[in-house]
Amino acid sequence: MDNVKLIAILGITSITVFNSIVYYSLNFTQIISGVLMISTIPVMIIFFCWIFRIEKTNLYQILGVIFSLFGVIVIITKADLGTLLNLNFNKGDLWMVVAMFSWAIYSALLRKKKFELSHIAFLQTIITAGLIFLLPAYILEIMLGHKLNVHIPFLLTLGYVVLFPGLASFFFWIKGISIIGSNRSGIFLHLIPIFSTLMAIIIFKEKFMIFHFIGATFIIAGIVLSAKGRIIAK
Repeated sequence: MDNVKLIAILGITSITVFNSIVYYSLNFTQIISGVLMISTIPVMIIFFCWIFRIEKTNLYQILGVIFSLFGVIVIITKADLGTLLNLNFNKGDLWMVVAMFSWAIYSALLRKKKFELSHIAFLQTIITAGLIFLLPAYILEIMLGHKLNVHIPFLLTLGYVVLFPGLASFFFWIKGISIIGSNRSGIFLHLIPIFSTLMAIIIFKEKFMIFHFIGATFIIAGIVLSAKGRIIAK
């Protein structure tokens, strides 16, 4: 029964919540803002590993969480304190924060797997569980009149999303965590904003604003502190 609960939680946090909300939020927030906020996931993983007592943590890692969360606030509010006081957030930014927490919980709980399954079979089990919980949301969208328009660009995009961000990234993430743990794996996520920001500027002509720089500085500082904590812990 414990294994069933774990699979259900892993499916909900990864497939049902994270995958759905990330793509939804990017309809409203800048890509640069999204990927910079995603870069806080490494320290959030450390936070949840500490909360769930999965992997050891220390003061440096806790400080890293605080610094990175402050960076997220800077990006969400666009460094405008009035935005924070008036709770006038971009809903895409807020949904992205929900997605970050969901992925961090998923990554931390992957270390709790005690049963024997191949990585491919384990991934298939998680995807199946996630799709079961995602089905009601899909049915609701159909009832609200949101129809699926199938055309060549859609099929090409779907094929890319399924093969790379879907199957390949999930498989290698599970494999990496099984080998080096949640905390050490999470730090590699900070490569996402580096490549994504460059692609957003080149492809979508987005501007890199000063609040992006300030938020990124605090996020990177948090990641550096977390990495220092891991080195000392050894």
